[in-house]
Amino acid sequence: MNTPQNTEIEINFVSKREITKLNKDYLKRSGPTDVLSFNINEKLPDGTFYLGDVLICLEVARKQAEKAGHSLEEEIGELAKHGTMHLLGWDHE
Repeated sequence: MNTPQNTEIEINFVSKREITKLNKDYLKRSGPTDVLSFNINEKLPDGTFYLGDVLICLEVARKQAEKAGHSLEEEIGELAKHGTMHLLGWDHE
């Protein structure tokens, strides 16, 4: 995907309850997940291109970081990258 130079994304931290509901409503999957991405792809009035939102569940991220043996900050960085790649059109394959 060719993204415009002035592109923004928003990263939000959400509760386990909220990400579980969003996972069910949008992906038809039960239970919580670590990260979800929602494409917006909209040009804002100021000319900025708004790519979309990345939602990270801190509760899930914290458990994954502990299991992997690294910091929560590292896990958040990985999840932010993962979510951003989805916004850019990449999938798991």
